[in-house]
Amino acid sequence: MKIAINGACGRMGQAVQKAAKEAGVEVAALIDAVAEPGVVQKLTGKLDAMVDFSTPEAALERLEECVKTGTPAVLCTTGFSDAQKARIAEAAKKIPVLFSSNMSVGVNLLFKRVPEIAKSLGKDYDVDIVETHHRFKKDAPSGTAKTLAERIEAATGRKPNVHSVRSGDEVGEHRIIFGTLGDTIEIIHRASTRDIFAKGSIEAARWLSTAKPGLYSMLDVIP
Repeated sequence: MKIAINGACGRMGQAVQKAAKEAGVEVAALIDAVAEPGVVQKLTGKLDAMVDFSTPEAALERLEECVKTGTPAVLCTTGFSDAQKARIAEAAKKIPVLFSSNMSVGVNLLFKRVPEIAKSLGKDYDVDIVETHHRFKKDAPSGTAKTLAERIEAATGRKPNVHSVRSGDEVGEHRIIFGTLGDTIEIIHRASTRDIFAKGSIEAARWLSTAKPGLYSMLDVIP
């Protein structure tokens, strides 16, 4: 299996390179705006998949190239506008596109189960989401927090309060707090290494390489 990595020079791009090597997946193209030896600025040939950890603008440029070459695209970048998301949905009519705000298997299990818990607890419980990331993360709230909030609102009709913290070198923490008079329930996912997201993206690329055109998420990948 051969993949391309967009955003190859970034922290996550480097983690994906490591994960690919450990999984026996060949990285056939390193793509980034940074001019470094062995790094190119665009996707030129069809591969089994492209994994993107870059920026919304760079991701959409590569997505257009994926459509032209028929390459499945794993989009792991966050911070897209509604108009940009519409462009992703349009591309997914022509090629397989996996678009997920978080590539961790653990977080995606939260996406499945937390809305069920919120629905069971009912209106007596306040719902808050607190997300903490490193000081260099550009978007706030995080894509993961937005997805959690959207799924909770869809299940309950109530919009959770979302709080963002940007501090130090925190890889990523998401706390879902259910509070009422008398008790509090907290569910926490804490990422201690970027490797979990990188490994998830490789799993997603393997799965997507044989999928039909359409828009998918990590919820389609995990059992």
